[in-house]
Amino acid sequence: MTRKHTEVAVGILIAPDGALLLSTRPEGKPYAGYWEFPGGKLEAGETVEQALRRELQEELGVTIGSTEVWRVTEHDYPHALVRLHWCKVREWTGEFEMREGQAMAWQQLPLTVSPVLPGALPVLEWLAEERQARY
Repeated sequence: MTRKHTEVAVGILIAPDGALLLSTRPEGKPYAGYWEFPGGKLEAGETVEQALRRELQEELGVTIGSTEVWRVTEHDYPHALVRLHWCKVREWTGEFEMREGQAMAWQQLPLTVSPVLPGALPVLEWLAEERQARY
């Protein structure tokens, strides 16, 4: 039987100093307590950018500036086959509020938080490679 993909918009929020925003998965969700980049499922008729804008407002209380899809990956979790649309976000307004009871941390590479959601691992490697290429 073929599993249907769940489309997910993911925000890689990057601070001016290069720090990345990660938050924990809320209690009651699969992989609760794992660190991840914020985002969520696309709703019917939404673009990736629209979904990311809505999710970051709902979860974190911030409004993002312009963004576009940087990479697309797939990950097969036991509970869902996801297609992750990774978007770099460098501009936002508002104060961060963890509206789902999650923890948040600004992290430089390599990360000091763990465990990290498995679907994010390839992206962390690409970000590290980009950073190395720049310096």
